[in-house]
Amino acid sequence: MKKDLHPSNYRKVVFKDLSNDETFVTRSCAPTKDTIVWEDGNEYPLIKLEISSSSHPFFTGKMKFVDTAGRIDKFNKKFGTSRFANKEKS
Repeated sequence: MKKDLHPSNYRKVVFKDLSNDETFVTRSCAPTKDTIVWEDGNEYPLIKLEISSSSHPFFTGKMKFVDTAGRIDKFNKKFGTSRFANKEKS
């Protein structure tokens, strides 16, 4: 096997699904600055997810509308006046 191919910083990480507050612990090397105290009393890095297998329609069988209007409005507010914005001609 090739040396130094895989990351060596795997650690236990808590993933939190923000849409239904479901949390689970697994191993990951994803970077994060947030931490959380888990049920066992230890502090672990926290990675926040918008959707996971506990809330995805494919796994739950339920259709759920994910509100992205806030993000679209924030984007338009930030970049709506740039030179690349789609300006309507009157």
